[in-house]
Amino acid sequence: MELKEIIEKAWDDRSLIQDKEVQIAVKTIIDELDMGTTRVAEPSGDGWKVNHWVKKAVILYFPIQKMQAIEVGPFEFHDKMKLKTGYAKKGIRVVPHAIARYGAYISKGVVMMPSYINIGAYVDEGTMVDTWATVGSCAQIGKDVHLSGGVGVGGVLEPVQAAPVIIEDGAFIGSRCILVEGVRIGKEAVLGANVTLTASSKIIDVTGDEPVEYEGEVPPRSVVIPGSIPKEFPAGTYYVNAALIIGKRKESTDKKTSLNEALRGNNVSV
Repeated sequence: MELKEIIEKAWDDRSLIQDKEVQIAVKTIIDELDMGTTRVAEPSGDGWKVNHWVKKAVILYFPIQKMQAIEVGPFEFHDKMKLKTGYAKKGIRVVPHAIARYGAYISKGVVMMPSYINIGAYVDEGTMVDTWATVGSCAQIGKDVHLSGGVGVGGVLEPVQAAPVIIEDGAFIGSRCILVEGVRIGKEAVLGANVTLTASSKIIDVTGDEPVEYEGEVPPRSVVIPGSIPKEFPAGTYYVNAALIIGKRKESTDKKTSLNEALRGNNVSV
């Protein structure tokens, strides 16, 4: 509570950002985010609780950091943020050129193909972050999630009241999916390639006699593909992106999406 009060006061009065107490508090929160002991969002009952004050700490971290050159072998970076280190000790597989910023939590058993994970993100145990996938700032990724090649999980810092993207345990996100604006993917849901979801995207269950619409949330174990719906504009009727729930995850789907887990469990290279 003390840290929260310090952050909230500094947020309301930015002149306090130069105070040593404030800077220590901000850096403490970033350290805790990196270790996973503090989260931007966390499960609470049947839903999620967003800790907006933690996002404020991340935003306040930028102005108190100085630009510096970071050299990694022949590569040079110029940034305010340290890169995450200590992967071997944490039991994380990191394939060149995967990069994560300090302040992102990555659990044991995570595989990072050439990919990017931003500050404030939380990636839980056993998740695969495949080639060219990006996990934006403050995004929350559950256990045993598969982010396929080119998946874009959007980040969120401002506006402060905005919720992060949340992908719950066991979900499979197909190639080139884009998830932004705080959308939530339920446990063990399967998204086919190229599904794009924003906070206002229509998510339509077409498995029954009548369509059932959702906004901003994919129910658990849903199987989702890209779709489109007609929308009226002054210039006429045009089709806009939507997502179609075409069924529930079945045993055959489970076998397909658990391929990487089966290979890792038998010490076969992925």
